[in-house]
Amino acid sequence: MIGCQDFCGHYDWTFAYLQREYGEEALRDYWEQAIARDSQAHARALIAAKGFQGMAEYWGHTLAEEEAGYVATAGANYYRVDMHRCPSLGFLLERGQQQFADYCEHCIGWIGPLMADYGFAIDHAHNHRGQCWWEFRRASEAGAPSAPGEVAGPKDVRLRQDWESGPIDRYLRSRRE
Repeated sequence: MIGCQDFCGHYDWTFAYLQREYGEEALRDYWEQAIARDSQAHARALIAAKGFQGMAEYWGHTLAEEEAGYVATAGANYYRVDMHRCPSLGFLLERGQQQFADYCEHCIGWIGPLMADYGFAIDHAHNHRGQCWWEFRRASEAGAPSAPGEVAGPKDVRLRQDWESGPIDRYLRSRRE
């Protein structure tokens, strides 16, 4: 069995390899088929059965196990995650091992199709430095994302002084901006 640190590097290398050898479409297909529909079947089952509560169970367990620096906020109509320190990307950046140009993109690459299958829309942004935020709402109820601090209060990652110190990729209602 490979360790967590080896896994992060292997995952990142695999993304770079697939994109380089087979193109962007093949990489996105890998994220959807191999991750969203296969390796994350347990997340799929929880979200299909329990909606927002399933999201809280899945990410609560997964992010705690990964020792991620995150805050989750839930309401009747949403589930939100503010990631202050992604352990996977952080590991790669700290060691200068990043091979794929946008490691963060794999999250939306598998979470997006999964959420769409169950009628959820995503507002999301990541800054390529191990920080991101996610807001999940039912697609039929999705409007604009919350303003910084509106939902997560002072723990909103967008309030960090270093949040906008580089390029930020944004998704509104599951579509890249």
